[in-house]
Amino acid sequence: MTADPLHTLRQYLIGATAAIDVRSPAEYAQGHLPGAINLPILDDEERRQVGTTYRNTGSDAAHALGHRLVSGEIRQARIAAWLDALRQHPDAYLYCWRGGARSTIAAQWLAEQGQQPWRVPGGYKAIRALCLETLAVSVPQTASWWLLGGRTGSGKTLLLQTLRRAVDLEGLAAHRGSAFGARTTPQPAVATFENTLACALLRLGNSHLVLEDESRMIGRLAIPEAVHRAMQRAPVALLETPLEARIANIRGEYVTQPLLTSNPEALEAHYVRALQRIRRRLGGQRHQDVEQALRHGFATGEHDGWIERLLTWYYDPMYDYQLAQKRARIRYAGAARDVGAFLDTQLEAGYREIAGDNHDPQPG
Repeated sequence: MTADPLHTLRQYLIGATAAIDVRSPAEYAQGHLPGAINLPILDDEERRQVGTTYRNTGSDAAHALGHRLVSGEIRQARIAAWLDALRQHPDAYLYCWRGGARSTIAAQWLAEQGQQPWRVPGGYKAIRALCLETLAVSVPQTASWWLLGGRTGSGKTLLLQTLRRAVDLEGLAAHRGSAFGARTTPQPAVATFENTLACALLRLGNSHLVLEDESRMIGRLAIPEAVHRAMQRAPVALLETPLEARIANIRGEYVTQPLLTSNPEALEAHYVRALQRIRRRLGGQRHQDVEQALRHGFATGEHDGWIERLLTWYYDPMYDYQLAQKRARIRYAGAARDVGAFLDTQLEAGYREIAGDNHDPQPG
């Protein structure tokens, strides 16, 4: 059974189905759909051998080799993995690179077991093209977004997570978007980040959303250009948080929580390296002062000193400069509860305007 790529993606987005990616692990690592399960029909070495045979001998020989490599117990194990995934996700779609031989064979083997999953025509390549088109054309042209701004440590991400229609760009990128923002888990591949962002935007219907105010780069990942341009036109709601609360937020997020799972020496070394990357902007003497305070903090448990220095000497001046560039777009400023209520009201009003009073906004 096959499905139109756009229909497949939209069904996938609203949670009606999962996806089984039968490409090799290396292909999957280069980019996949959010939440897709990688259960390859050929592993990396098998795919390499089949590809070499295809180039040297032709498709028939490659096809025959693939069947020899994936036979007997190996074949049964891979079918069993697909069946287990389908038991957990009965409506799961099946896709390979172009919707060709691999997904066709996988579907045939599953049909022999009484299963008929939908196979995506055009495969990952078609859905990837749809995601790119969404980010480059469809979403930016129809976007009606709000940006949530605020100084470093003001609690923007926590507030964002309470809103019904919000996209957490830093969460999708697995990075907090600053020199000290790297997480213990690696960032996703560029294609995976872009696919996940496209899926999140489409799931929420493109318009009347809140995104955190971000620079173009989040760690090593770039927000797609057209999306970032649309963000630069969006009105801003500004979260204002006292310095003492910001220091406490940073201490909790960057020290207390990581130390639950990280070695203190490793975390300290990680922050010393991050500090070195901003040495030129801080200046030599301030860099030295922050590093001494940071090392003192990890030795004594008193971290507020280096956090305050970093905020007031580095992040706040940089934020003040950036804020001056968007001052004309600020529509509201206040504490977390007030900003959250304001944004909820704006989003609800926008939805009622385009969809009628009986429209029930989709939860984020």
